Amino acid sequence: MWRLFVFYVGTIYSYRRFSYPKKESKMSNPVGWFELYVEDMSRAKAFYQSVFETLLEQISVPGEGALEMWAFPSDMQGYGAGGALVKMPGIQPGSNSTLVYFSCEDCAVEQLRVVPAGGKVQRAKMSIGDYGFIALVTDTEGNMFGLHSLK
Repeated sequence: MWRLFVFYVGTIYSYRRFSYPKKESKMSNPVGWFELYVEDMSRAKAFYQSVFETLLEQISVPGEGALEMWAFPSDMQGYGAGGALVKMPGIQPGSNSTLVYFSCEDCAVEQLRVVPAGGKVQRAKMSIGDYGFIALVTDTEGNMFGLHSLK
């Protein structure tokens, strides 16, 4: 049996699933990519670069003149999912129900950078038991995301 934890604005629900016969899968990670939709790319890019102390790299998208993408540094051959900030006509930020968690050494460090970068702390660092710690924050575009660490 395995447990699925759903994080919903500070509340943790535990759901026990039935055990199914194990099938061999070629999928190493269930998530392969993420996108955070933004309205003001300059503001959003400055926020994420400040909070994570990193540089985002522009992705060129052939034939998509109105689409603008800036990717987070990632190793496409390694564990975890890469992703990008995306500005696309007709897509509004902050109105979906998917929550992306960024891995951190200690999520309290990145949490302290959120407010000075223009974001908000929705739920300060809290324990999730054997699974480590999380903090829930909102970026300058209204997108909520999580910070996760083991310490």
